[in-house]
Amino acid sequence: MLKITHLSKCYGSLQALDSLSFDVGDHELVGFVGANGAGKSTTMRIIMGVLEGDGGTVTWNGAPVDAATRRRIGYMPEERGLYPRMRVGEQLTYLARLHGADKSRAERATREWTERLGLAERRGDDVQKLSLGNQQRVQLAAALIGDPGLLILDEPFSGLDPVAVDVMSQVLRERAAAGVPSLFSSHQLDVVERLCDRIVIIRSGRLVATGTIEELRATAAPRWRVVVDVDAAPDEAAASARAALAGAPDPRISAAPHGRGARLELVAGGADEQLLLRAVEHLGCPGRLRELGPVRHPLTEIFREALAAPDAAADGAPTTTATTGQEA
Repeated sequence: MLKITHLSKCYGSLQALDSLSFDVGDHELVGFVGANGAGKSTTMRIIMGVLEGDGGTVTWNGAPVDAATRRRIGYMPEERGLYPRMRVGEQLTYLARLHGADKSRAERATREWTERLGLAERRGDDVQKLSLGNQQRVQLAAALIGDPGLLILDEPFSGLDPVAVDVMSQVLRERAAAGVPSLFSSHQLDVVERLCDRIVIIRSGRLVATGTIEELRATAAPRWRVVVDVDAAPDEAAASARAALAGAPDPRISAAPHGRGARLELVAGGADEQLLLRAVEHLGCPGRLRELGPVRHPLTEIFREALAAPDAAADGAPTTTATTGQEA
């Protein structure tokens, strides 16, 4: 397990990390998200020893992360750390040798990873001649070439086309299944939502939320959705729905032509769906109910709510998280 405990870092008067704590368990894919400047890259650089924290600890399997430990970590920096004038195959073989592989094993690993990541035909090309997306694939291969026990990836999906995203996602799933956990940052929240076992959201260097997608959804304000057919024209149906939902928390109404009338979609907050059911009764069409259920909060919405929530940590109060045992 990778464990970050009360990590702090200042750049002059800027508090980049403020007592940040979270962990990455065995076999886990953990998405590390936050706005630009939230402290994600700083955290990763401290884990890798590129920067020194001002306070706090980083441990892996209970021991401090030192130089020997870091040789077993596959790191992908946000800024590409490749030799631009070196050929892809030669560079990956060289990096594998640095991780302790003999020449034969290094060359075999280079072949395997370039084939897996769609780079087999580019092994003889200089890195600088590749597209940005293919350079990103080489950077991932460089992180994987040493058969690491942990992956720290800063924006690994940046610049990739959908096919490459799928390939990289599958690789990360396979590594996690084999016992190699990953911590990766990304602004592509749809990928994070689809791929991750758990998510860590930070703001201004502080933890504001962590948990599985379902746990994070459970902390969001509940909302409900109903779809119903009515005989009125769309504009008239929408007006009636607005009246029926007067006073409801965060009502949202859409109406579209359907048959001789309209199909209404109503969304509102509340502890349960009863408010929406009363609105349907008000419209006089309970027998034409098509759909009713809770709204599934996408990660983009959870992310916005987490960043917009009052900053309890600024007042000295503990940060609320979706799971127990986490402390900022």
